[in-house]
Amino acid sequence: MGKNMTVQRIAGILLHRLPLIVLSGVIVGLLFYIYTSVAIKPVYSTSSMIYIQNYGKQPGLTDDPQAASVPVTIGSGNAEAAQSNNDVAQKIFHSDLSGSAALAENCVTLFQNSGDITRYYDGCSVSMEVAEGTFYITISVTGNDPVKCANVANVVAEKCADVFHAHFPYGKIGTIREAGTPTKPISPNKVTNTSVGVAVGIVLACVISLFVELIDTTIKNDDDLSALYKVPVFAEIPDFENSNR
Repeated sequence: MGKNMTVQRIAGILLHRLPLIVLSGVIVGLLFYIYTSVAIKPVYSTSSMIYIQNYGKQPGLTDDPQAASVPVTIGSGNAEAAQSNNDVAQKIFHSDLSGSAALAENCVTLFQNSGDITRYYDGCSVSMEVAEGTFYITISVTGNDPVKCANVANVVAEKCADVFHAHFPYGKIGTIREAGTPTKPISPNKVTNTSVGVAVGIVLACVISLFVELIDTTIKNDDDLSALYKVPVFAEIPDFENSNR
C-alpha cells in the first residue's frame, strides 16, 4: 500500500520510535569511542625554533675595526665588517633583517634536502617553516612516540647548525626554543569522533524507521483504510478481547 509521507506523519513516526533512535545513537557513539581508543594510534606533535642571521660571524673569527666602513653582503667575506658596522651604529640595519629572512627561506630548502639532517627523522614527520617576514624557523615534528618526537626536534635543530656552517662561512644560527615532550596527542580527537558516531547512529535509526514504515503494508488505523479504498470510514468495531486485558 502506498503511503503519503507528510511532515506531520514523519514527525509522528520518529517520535514513536524515539527511544530506539536515542539508543542507536548511544550504541554507535560508544562503538566509535572504542574504535578511536583502541584501533587508532595517537599522534603527538612538538616543535623547536632556531634563528638564522646573515650578519655576525662564526665563533673563532676576530673583529677588524678597520673594516667598519666596508659594505656588507652575505658570502662576500666581510662578516667581520658586518659586526663592526652594527657595533659602530649600535643598531641592526633593516638590510640585515631582510637579508636574514631571505637566507632563512633558502636554508629551509637546504635543510629539508640534506641527508645529514633527514637521516635523524627516525620515522617521524618533520616540517620546517619560516615565520613570515622573519628569520625564525620552526621545526615541527609529529609521530606516535612523544619522547621520540621531542628528541628528533632537538637533534634536527642541532644538525641544522652543522649543515649551515658547512655551507656558509659567515652568518649565525642558534636555538631559540628547545622541543618539550608533548603530554597530549593532537589526534585522534575522541570527543569529535564520538559525537560523529552519535550523529551517525541517530541518522541511521531515523532512515531505517522511515524505510520500515514505507514498506509496511498493514492497516493500522482508519486513515490507512480510507487511503486504500478511497472511501470514508463511518465507524469502527473495537477489539473487546484486547481491550479487556
